[in-house]
Amino acid sequence: MIYIIKFVYSFVLPPGLFILLLLGLVIWLWKKNRRPALVLLGITLLMYFSMTSLVSDALIGGLERKYLQPDTLQGDVIVVLGGGASSGTPDMDGEGNLYGSAANRLITAVRLHHASDLPILFSGGQVFSDSGNEADIAKRQLLGLGVPEEDILTDNQSLNTEQNAVNTAAILQEKGLKRPVLVTSGFHMPRSMQHFKNAGLTAQAFPTDYIASAEFSLQPSKFTPSPGAISTTGTALKEYLGLLVAHLFN
Repeated sequence: MIYIIKFVYSFVLPPGLFILLLLGLVIWLWKKNRRPALVLLGITLLMYFSMTSLVSDALIGGLERKYLQPDTLQGDVIVVLGGGASSGTPDMDGEGNLYGSAANRLITAVRLHHASDLPILFSGGQVFSDSGNEADIAKRQLLGLGVPEEDILTDNQSLNTEQNAVNTAAILQEKGLKRPVLVTSGFHMPRSMQHFKNAGLTAQAFPTDYIASAEFSLQPSKFTPSPGAISTTGTALKEYLGLLVAHLFN
């Protein structure tokens, strides 16, 4: 019963509701002029599939499977890329929090630090005027998670992945570090590795924060539209486009 309720909800609430409205418009147009009705039907189907995890997981999974987590670390510093932060929000020891992806990356970096004693460099600035400075927030949280201050490096100026790579390269050169272990989301790793290569760095990839399950399935939920699937589809398309740009402007 619970799955039936979830299925109904997915079409009663947006974005599924919009699909039903568009299908109603297609039926209405079909009685008047089939050509525009067919065009609208094609657009509706494209929108529908982009709203399902069947498509979003396939798109994001193609990025996440490009790099696997290594069994052993081969580096002298852990580099973590930011992924967004809020400002003014309460935390246990201050204000400001990292968003989901950035928080997951930070947790992975802390676990790697405890297992290897490698220093951590967190790269990420304040992208928008109402967002938090990622590296500054990350440093406070790293200290709270037991990472010694002498093992924390920060780049609080970078506003995108390209700047992450360029600024990280400068900091590593200054500190005499040469073999970064790059920690970022699985979907973000291909583009990040390309930018780090463009910046002259040879990094070991350690992806985390996975979205798509490793095993493919055709559950009914895969065919229901959801806001999460829309977000994942958009994220994947952005990464594919960004990866193309990183290759073209090497």
